[in-house]
Amino acid sequence: MEEHVLFIKQAIELAIEGVNQGDGGPFGAVVVKDGVIVGRGNNAVTSSNDPTAHAEVMAIREACKTLGTFQLNGCILYTSCEPCPMCLGAIYWARLDKVYYSATRHVASYHGFDDSLIYDEVARPINQRKIDFEQLSAENGIKPFNLWLQKEDKIKY
Repeated sequence: MEEHVLFIKQAIELAIEGVNQGDGGPFGAVVVKDGVIVGRGNNAVTSSNDPTAHAEVMAIREACKTLGTFQLNGCILYTSCEPCPMCLGAIYWARLDKVYYSATRHVASYHGFDDSLIYDEVARPINQRKIDFEQLSAENGIKPFNLWLQKEDKIKY
């Protein structure tokens, strides 16, 4: 358990460091494999003008680069706050084994980082969402998938 406390502390320190440097919101994360940090990240949304530059995504990107893989099986994510819906998706796509977090999404919401709109939108039928979604060219949209099925040297994920 002591090891977990040290890693969550490092995630929180990254969040604090990011705030002090003006990188973005108060979020930090580390990815750990076999007791070693392989990826670090803090929120850099405003400093990079990248709405996807959340701490968890940044840490996942660095861990994948460090390990030379797009799947992080055998890795644990420690994050200063419960992940938002985007980061939750990235966590599942990366196939992390476990996530430890410190602050809850309700604490984040209280401090101005409210993701409830996104949680609500995902649960709505596509035709009832606040942003209009309209399908175009469905007959052509299937072509890349058919090509993928035929590709013999594909790397499955």
